[in-house]
Amino acid sequence: MNLFDLTGKTAVIIGGNSTLGGTMAVALGGHGAKVAVVGRNQEKSEQVRERIIEAGGEAQCFQADATSREDLEQLLKDVLAWSGSVDVLMNCPGKNSATPFFDISMEEWDSIMEVNLKSVVLACQVFGKHMVDQGKGGSIINISSVSSDPPLSRVFTYSASKAAVNNLTQNLAREFAPSRVRVNAIIPGFFPAEQNRKILSPDRIESIMRHTPMNRFGEAEELQGAAVFLASEQASSFVTGSVLRVDGGFGAMTI
Repeated sequence: MNLFDLTGKTAVIIGGNSTLGGTMAVALGGHGAKVAVVGRNQEKSEQVRERIIEAGGEAQCFQADATSREDLEQLLKDVLAWSGSVDVLMNCPGKNSATPFFDISMEEWDSIMEVNLKSVVLACQVFGKHMVDQGKGGSIINISSVSSDPPLSRVFTYSASKAAVNNLTQNLAREFAPSRVRVNAIIPGFFPAEQNRKILSPDRIESIMRHTPMNRFGEAEELQGAAVFLASEQASSFVTGSVLRVDGGFGAMTI
């Protein structure tokens, strides 16, 4: 049981008030971590905080714009004032669009890249430096997507941003390894949530099921094990630079 004990660790979940981020935050809190739930919507963050407390954990809510270095630097100060350290960082922000390729404006491109990639870069700089400097290791978990490799149709900008997250994850794993800071990514399969319901038309769902050997959507709770595993220094001490799929076999399909 000690393999998955996060007692004494502090986890910062950026986008922790989202459907998937919130569920993973609850899992980390239930395994002993103090959880900083970070998001723009305070009401949603409070709902996640209540779920963590119900699971026996400890949590606090923080507001921040993940695309602002100034906000993230202040967030780090606020979390340190609350808990004294940061041991786990999870990057969950996500923005998507199904705009046809020829109709994608640079404003839309920049907006999606800012949320999906820039926020991850900035958080890894701000919190990664803290983990490196504090000298006791840590774990960074980036949330990628099945659209990152190979890309999915209809979500051009989103696919490109998540492919970049995978590359960044592996580059940072190499960079931070001497400081015992592990950097990994989780690739969720199809977990219907607010940001992707708008592109799940009946024909899209049929296509997804044909390419998912388990023939169903994932439940948010099915990401909890992967999150706890990668957050745990005991369970995943030799795991870095990995992209862990939780996708019902989607990535294993060809024809």
